[in-house]
Amino acid sequence: MAQINPDYLTHIASELPEHLNMNDFIAACHRPLRKSIRVNTLKITVDDFKQVMNSKEWKFEPIPWCKEGFWITHDDSQQPGNCVEHIQGLFYIQEASSMLPPQALFNELLNDDVGQAPIVLDVASAPGSKTTQLAALMHNQGLLIANEYSSSRVKILHANIQRMGVNQTALTHFDGKVFGEYLYEKFDAILLDAPCGGEGTVRKDVNALKNWQLDDVTDIAETQKQLIESAFLALKPGGSLVYSTCTLSQIENQQICHYIQEQYPDSVEFIPLNHLFENAEKVCTSEGFLHVWPQIFDSEGFFVAKIHKKTSVPRLKKCPKQQRNFPFVSANEKQTSAVAEYLLKTFNITIPEQFNVMIRDEEYWLFPKTFSQFIGLMRFQRIGFKLADVLKKGFKVKHEAIIALSDSIEDQDRVIELSRQQAIEFLMGRDIPTNEIVGLDVKPAGEMIVSFHNKPLGVVKHLGHRLKNNLPRELVKDKIETK
Repeated sequence: MAQINPDYLTHIASELPEHLNMNDFIAACHRPLRKSIRVNTLKITVDDFKQVMNSKEWKFEPIPWCKEGFWITHDDSQQPGNCVEHIQGLFYIQEASSMLPPQALFNELLNDDVGQAPIVLDVASAPGSKTTQLAALMHNQGLLIANEYSSSRVKILHANIQRMGVNQTALTHFDGKVFGEYLYEKFDAILLDAPCGGEGTVRKDVNALKNWQLDDVTDIAETQKQLIESAFLALKPGGSLVYSTCTLSQIENQQICHYIQEQYPDSVEFIPLNHLFENAEKVCTSEGFLHVWPQIFDSEGFFVAKIHKKTSVPRLKKCPKQQRNFPFVSANEKQTSAVAEYLLKTFNITIPEQFNVMIRDEEYWLFPKTFSQFIGLMRFQRIGFKLADVLKKGFKVKHEAIIALSDSIEDQDRVIELSRQQAIEFLMGRDIPTNEIVGLDVKPAGEMIVSFHNKPLGVVKHLGHRLKNNLPRELVKDKIETK
């Protein structure tokens, strides 16, 4: 058992609320975290997911603040991250406390505060747990701009967005401090899950507090102040900003919120979160912030504050110059009709109304229509998703389009439902003999979709005697749980 840094214990003892005690705190820090997951309602309902997982004999305990979230118990031999249902995006392995910030952000926004599909910014997105939760709360409507400063983590973010069937995103790769300048007052809602000291993660990482120093905390706080001010500037008047961390020190939490209030006293209003869920008052501060200590809900330590922007505030810098050489152009009517006809004829897929068809070289893409107002304002890593490549004769659909448009399949006669073992074979990059699929016509039928639990896994080419696997190489798995 790792020892907690004594300097940290001295510091945090001075901040612990009177109704809590240090012995309980230290004991909680030494307990391993309970396993928790969030059901991905973009692909499956909670009830259907529980039914699907009956064969694994999982037990579910509801997480109070997220109706899609559960603490789970299962056989020790099982590895949830390696099961087919995880790979196909039916659930996300996510710590319970980290489900709080999106819920806090959308507590009011979902009640028609905006009056239309919202435009949302996630300032620090990777690996994508909160981003994909936001997308599910938004029902894949509107626009979700997901930013990540680390280039290596952008790839992880994109992979998780694709796996979970999120289709209304635009990814950026910037320091979060730039958004107030480049996208001034553009967003209905913003989540700033700020980089922090990580004091609340000690149950997951025994070394999280090994090298803790107060100077490091104060240094991080300076960055957090710049981030929250940038986010506040990017927020529309009347919008909501949620500031959160997975740390416990007030220097990185309450003091950051008070800082932004001091900068804009007439525009900042703290929204109390004491009614966000049952017993939320147990972790609420006098301002209405959630300061979650690990012993209270047997979770990670976490901090969540919700800020309402009452009025517009002055722009700190002049509007930057427009970005040049945007590489995409809108498809004309003939081009749009051609790709739409291919999708409908081959897969029974229709292009939803909320997308624009865009073209770059020989690639067709779908962009959320709401994104059009952001063209030229800043550089984006990836917008929407790639729909198809142009061939000499026709098109070749992309895997991500099949996953993203699964709800747009008109009927199932171009979909082949696989058994668990066949789904495993497909996800491991192997072809599937047609004689192993009950009721399948062995006559060659060209491109088709394969599914499991009636949720698409990808594309195959029906050659008659076998289904040729078209899963992208980077998605092929080496190990998948067979049960």
